Amino acid sequence: MIDAPGIETDRLSLRAPRAMDWDAWAAFARSDRACFVGGPFAPGMAWRAFAHVVGHWVLRGFGMFVVTPRGSDRPLGMAGPWYPADWPEPEIAWSLWSAEAEGKGYAFEAAQAARDHACRALGWSTAVSYIDPANTRSIRLAQRLGAVHDPEAAAPAGSACLVYRHSARGAAA
Repeated sequence: MIDAPGIETDRLSLRAPRAMDWDAWAAFARSDRACFVGGPFAPGMAWRAFAHVVGHWVLRGFGMFVVTPRGSDRPLGMAGPWYPADWPEPEIAWSLWSAEAEGKGYAFEAAQAARDHACRALGWSTAVSYIDPANTRSIRLAQRLGAVHDPEAAAPAGSACLVYRHSARGAAA
């Protein structure tokens, strides 16, 4: 694994994924909660999806951070810069793995920190978030982050996602 940075916010720690995150990811990935990220997944596909998250760090030098409460290693979800080989543009993505983590502002706090990191450390001047049209919570979160719907932008092949565009101007300095 590469030497991945960590990010601290007021309430959260964002870090590279670890083997110990597998159980929390697998529970999410095999549940209906994963419907907006291609799930629910069969056990083998859940494993490959998690390996994709880990491998992204190795291949790109950046990737999705696992989000935990500060001072704890309990995974709540993930957020971060994401750019698989077949994506039209770099993405800022997020997911919360359990219903108990929702409604507390964690996704906003983590996505904002991840976007700021992508702008500062990776030099991104823009990024998108690919969001399923039925995922109203993520649409509201993208809007809260200052992202705007970009109907001219391409979505990943075979996807019916809406594209929300982030600007570096919205990132913290």
